Amino acid sequence: MCADTFGVGIHLTDTELQFVVHVPSDVDSGWTDPEAFQSLVAETVWDLLDQQAVLGTIAERFEAETTVTLGTVTLESDGTVVSHELNPPTSTPEDETE
Repeated sequence: MCADTFGVGIHLTDTELQFVVHVPSDVDSGWTDPEAFQSLVAETVWDLLDQQAVLGTIAERFEAETTVTLGTVTLESDGTVVSHELNPPTSTPEDETE
């Protein structure tokens, strides 16, 4: 089974925080349902990071129209976590915009 690495972050707008999944252009064909794997990626991230603390920090310390990168998670299409490089946001923005 082949694993894919997804970049993840949180995008701030004036009214909401949006979970963002960056999908590789050569994503494995085992990922047949985009909504399902995006949900799986989000679930995996929040299993590894404290969702309330991360979103609170982002809402308090970052400006609207900023995307805060949380890192990457590598998953197999069956949902197995192969590896991750996830970090909660720092207390101050450091070139986090995209």
